[in-house]
Amino acid sequence: MERVAVLLGLEEELGGIIDKLVNLFSRGLVKTNHSVMEVVVAGFLIRKGYELVEVEYKLDNDLVCDIYGVKADSTLVVEVETGFTPPSNAVDPLSYLKARIVSKIARYGKYAAKMTLAIPPYYAAPIPGILLKPPKARSKKELEKLKRLVDRYYHNPPVPLKDLHEARLHSILIVDVEDARVEEVDPIYYYQALGDIIRRYTGNNVNT
Repeated sequence: MERVAVLLGLEEELGGIIDKLVNLFSRGLVKTNHSVMEVVVAGFLIRKGYELVEVEYKLDNDLVCDIYGVKADSTLVVEVETGFTPPSNAVDPLSYLKARIVSKIARYGKYAAKMTLAIPPYYAAPIPGILLKPPKARSKKELEKLKRLVDRYYHNPPVPLKDLHEARLHSILIVDVEDARVEEVDPIYYYQALGDIIRRYTGNNVNT
């Protein structure tokens, strides 16, 4: 992680963030590949002028987001997604990942003005097309289908249908840890750039 700070020329600015992640790692609370991505994204946000950038930030008593940022009068939540699936989901990895992404956008996004996913360039994130539509364009049938998927994996507590209806994803950060580089892209552009084969597995098309 120190190497990332050096690459970015932000050793001093990222020092506290790295110390916190190292401490959490020593207690078995975070994983290395996930933490390195957090440091790269934190540096990206600092360079973009965010006055406050925190990692492993507590949003409420039961919810901790990966990165929280404040810039002027706007707030941002960033969730890092590496594509990891536990052995218990070896036979349903796509459903599990879709549900996890949806759950994060719905649960975390309401705590900030903007919600962002950070992903590595080698991972095609299965973002359901319904979440890229404006909330008013989401049908009740689509939302109920999405809730059934999420409820299979997240039911303690469950994600309310209202949160799924209002969930918004504002941007995607593609994080190259080797070069400590971040590219911010529009979610619809990302979804469409995946190509027809991948989109077939991520749910309804944005335009349907």
